Amino acid sequence: MSLIKATPRRLRLYFARRLFSSPSPTLRSRALVLSPSSPTVDRSLSSGPCLFDRVSRAPVPRNAGLTRAFMSSPIWAAEALKEKLGSQGYGSEQIQVLEGLDPVRKRPGMYIGSTGPRGLHHLVYEILDNAIDEAQAGYASKIDVILHEDNSVSIADNGRGIPTDLHPITKKSSLETVLTILHAGGKFGGASSGYKVSGGLHGVGLSVVNALSEALEVTVWRDGKEFKQNYSRGKPMTTLTCQIFPPGSSTRQGTCIRFWPDREVFTTTISFDHSTVSGRIRELAFLNPELTITIRKEDSDPKKTQYNEYYYAGGLVEYVNWLNSDKKPLHDTLAFRKETDGVTVDVALQWCSDAYADTMLGYANSIRTVDGGTHIEGMKASLTRTLNNLAKKSKVFKEKDVSLSGEHVREGLTCIVSVKVPDPEFEGQTKTRLGNPEVRRVVEQTVQENITEYLELHPDTLESILSKSLNALKAALAAKRARELVRTKSVLKSSSLPGKLADCSSTNPEESEIFIVEGDSAGGSAKQGRDRRFQAILPLRGKILNIERKDEAAMYKNEEIQNLILGLGLGVKGEDFKKEALRYHKIIILTDADVDGAHIRTLLLTFFFRYQKALFDAGCIYVGVPPLYKVERGKHAHYCYDDAELKLLLNTFPSNASYNIQRFKGLGEMMPVQLWETTMDPERRLLKQLLVEDAAEANVVFSSLMGTRVDVRKELIQNSASMINLDHLDI
Repeated sequence: MSLIKATPRRLRLYFARRLFSSPSPTLRSRALVLSPSSPTVDRSLSSGPCLFDRVSRAPVPRNAGLTRAFMSSPIWAAEALKEKLGSQGYGSEQIQVLEGLDPVRKRPGMYIGSTGPRGLHHLVYEILDNAIDEAQAGYASKIDVILHEDNSVSIADNGRGIPTDLHPITKKSSLETVLTILHAGGKFGGASSGYKVSGGLHGVGLSVVNALSEALEVTVWRDGKEFKQNYSRGKPMTTLTCQIFPPGSSTRQGTCIRFWPDREVFTTTISFDHSTVSGRIRELAFLNPELTITIRKEDSDPKKTQYNEYYYAGGLVEYVNWLNSDKKPLHDTLAFRKETDGVTVDVALQWCSDAYADTMLGYANSIRTVDGGTHIEGMKASLTRTLNNLAKKSKVFKEKDVSLSGEHVREGLTCIVSVKVPDPEFEGQTKTRLGNPEVRRVVEQTVQENITEYLELHPDTLESILSKSLNALKAALAAKRARELVRTKSVLKSSSLPGKLADCSSTNPEESEIFIVEGDSAGGSAKQGRDRRFQAILPLRGKILNIERKDEAAMYKNEEIQNLILGLGLGVKGEDFKKEALRYHKIIILTDADVDGAHIRTLLLTFFFRYQKALFDAGCIYVGVPPLYKVERGKHAHYCYDDAELKLLLNTFPSNASYNIQRFKGLGEMMPVQLWETTMDPERRLLKQLLVEDAAEANVVFSSLMGTRVDVRKELIQNSASMINLDHLDI
């Protein structure tokens, strides 16, 4: 008897090229062929890097229909038992000792977060952060980044240059030491440190990049000399060479690192996204006002070469103004700086009258702390306490017991908090959260002193801010009553779930997924075609409310919004996100492949981003990609996801072939079986997982596209018009 292995279930997760990109044009794919002889097809698709860039595999649902037969041969059983016993052995020979940079190549995710696009771009950030440290120390004023055509990256600065003399402990050059030995660097603090403040702490950044690169070239200009050395996968391939310039002929100082990421390590196509790297560079330029950073993306066609230069003399003030460029500010941007006990605090903030969400970004030593930390906690606590104290003094509130919460105070606020800490405590190498307790005290004191002084000198601004906060409180109370009314109605109906929700039988949210579909017709097909054990369907009636322009009270009164909140188990806006409270860990937006479908998808993304942004951070938001064409030839059915794929398929047919092409205008036109085979079956479907890589950029895009400022939206559309292929629009 032969061993029959079940076909492994695969879920291909793809990235959105831009926030609201059309699913099909950016994908390189092969036509999906469904026929009696090919029940499953491995569709090897790929896409370029983008703003949303995490890849993960979904838990495999327990679908029926796959069988596994096992060979019962005694020989086979004996061999299996021997192998099992051998694998259970645990002695001295099982204890492995990894030396040099082997730990990095063995577990790269521990050092760069992942081996997908996010980890790939993290390599650039590690080298870039080293150059920024030179700038923060006052030795570098310019950084040049080049994304080469061969998918390598070079980063050069005009700092002091990495030392090249012999290291007294390793007996190697200091350059080779920092490139080949983990935890070797000049940023450990103390009297022997080369930096007062730095983002690098562990002495592993440069060596990690070296270990994960199939080739790396380093050039150092120092003391009138040029030093060069080549590496491959963490090992030196050449000796350190030195070229001495004639006296006075060259005063160049600095370091240039060029590396080629290792294809054996990274699971994605080696390609660096210009917009992703530019977003990080823009942040660094805002945070370091005296620094100029350039980026150039090379191309074989000179007309397609991209070049940008970033220099912001205004620093954080310009950063806030850029974030609020499409909003109506209540006052001029307030900025202040203070240094206490070696900790430097820089803050810039501004309230806007037409914004109902807050944007608060934190940085520590120019590194973005995505998960916040003590500096953000101190900012929030001090802001809430200070405004409540000023409100009581000004007697704006008639009720004695009224107190503003942090959520109400921060409504419409855009705030940047940047701290410079001599000995920062980050969580992990990717540094997503700051843990220094003393930073909170310094931030709280600084914020309280400066905001109190400013608002006491500008009573009109104080009145406007308090009025907006009070309106936010009233809207929250109205929203609370609306939620309670919804719950009361739900209890009377003996169900707390929306009536149109077709739930799944599984109660485990980790294996459950929900499709949010457009209209009852698509909902009917999806309900009939789904696997009801782990797939739920929630049809929407038309276009949901654009919450970018509405307050909480209006949002909670909207029936479709209520259905989304109750059906998904999102909880209350502003409360701490709890993934375990979700009813489904996969929320899949499935709309028609036309302009209306794209608009509905955009409205849903706006709702998720503003209501519970943590859904993106947890990797719960997906976009389903339905096919555009069905090509029937004989007994075989081919599904194509864009025009290029259709053309490629037709070129494979003989010139006299007879076939029929069906263009799907909407999901409702598809039979339930077709919808399952192409869009819902975990083995064959195409999904895009959406993650926010650049929160500031995403915030600007949502505000521009969905906000109240028509002139800003018009300008954005005009500037982006040249990027649109009219053939891809279903109008």
